[in-house]
Amino acid sequence: MPLVDMRDMLDHAYQNNYAIGGFGLVSLDFLHAILSAAEYCRSPVILNLSEPLFKHFGTQLILSSIEHAAHHAKVPVAIHFDHGQSYESIVQAIKLGCNSVMLDASKDTFPANATQTTRVTEMAHGCGVAVEGALGFVGGSEGENAISHLGEIIFTSAEEAEAYVTRTHVDFLAVSIGTSHGRQPSRAKLDFKRLKRIDETLKIPLVLHGGSGLVEEQYHKLILSGIAKINCYTELSDLAAHQIQANLNTQSYNGYIEAMTGVHDRLLERIKQYMQFWGSAGRAAEVLIQCRHWNSVEQIILFNPNQPQNIDLLSAQGSALLNKIPSVRNVFLGKAITEPTRYQLCWHIQLSHEDALPHYLAHPSYTAFINQCCYTLSSERINITFTPSHFAKNHELQHIDRL
Repeated sequence: MPLVDMRDMLDHAYQNNYAIGGFGLVSLDFLHAILSAAEYCRSPVILNLSEPLFKHFGTQLILSSIEHAAHHAKVPVAIHFDHGQSYESIVQAIKLGCNSVMLDASKDTFPANATQTTRVTEMAHGCGVAVEGALGFVGGSEGENAISHLGEIIFTSAEEAEAYVTRTHVDFLAVSIGTSHGRQPSRAKLDFKRLKRIDETLKIPLVLHGGSGLVEEQYHKLILSGIAKINCYTELSDLAAHQIQANLNTQSYNGYIEAMTGVHDRLLERIKQYMQFWGSAGRAAEVLIQCRHWNSVEQIILFNPNQPQNIDLLSAQGSALLNKIPSVRNVFLGKAITEPTRYQLCWHIQLSHEDALPHYLAHPSYTAFINQCCYTLSSERINITFTPSHFAKNHELQHIDRL
């Protein structure tokens, strides 16, 4: 079960002076290369999904594949939703399986950024999910020429960073110290003194956006000044594009498979190099010991209705209530198909994480669901809450409560 809590992962990196790559992915080719590199290097890894890139692929489809791959990886993995554009999109990302999120309000004023991020943090922490904040504006645009999308770079100050983290309670902070998203026209000039002051003030893992294209010496100085997560996408995107273009220019090109030949290997080698640069290679075993495994929670409510029910109508009613709760990922209502059976109907509810249970049970929509879709329908019920095992087919029962 190597899907782990990103807070523990980055805390380990921060305390031990190395950084973990947050590698952006937009396809299964990227997913395969990133996890292959991590397993080869025995490195923890973060799978970054950036909302501005979602227009290029089906979010729900790829996240399902990513979550499955993460649970079956041989190294610690976290799934991070990057550059979230709204509160609603972050809720959706949590429901789809991300266990770390970021609201990108860095273009807004400090008060607006802090207010929006605080709202996200309260919700996400209630789901058990980690939160990355962003203060200061990093120019550029992922996967494009930074010079075409610079905007006015706003550097992060240690004083504002302290006020921001105190107010928002984010777990990590993305800082602006001179990098830009996208392709760099020249070597970035980084403000290491500023970064050091921020690190000494906050003492929490810091995040670098615009991590493509720096040199090894810069990476080492960044890590020694508090950077524990380095985002990387543009260089990987360009490597893949150049390989595809080279394939298309050959006489032997004969369709999609041939066009993609070599892409995985190019990505794999560069990601391995980054893992060596950043010091995460060889750390998987100790990180896995340090990290809490990411355990979702499932609830089953068995009951017999006092009178016949319209199953479709009841399912729609219960789902509408429960889906208002951010930590609820899936809701099913099933009917027994064997006779005789003690219970005719069954609610099956999946939550994001075991830490979400108190927030879930206290939510007004859960109370409404229990009252309208369970209590008033049946005098006999069984409520079972458990964490599923990803190593075995059997489930470990954590709690059985007769209502």
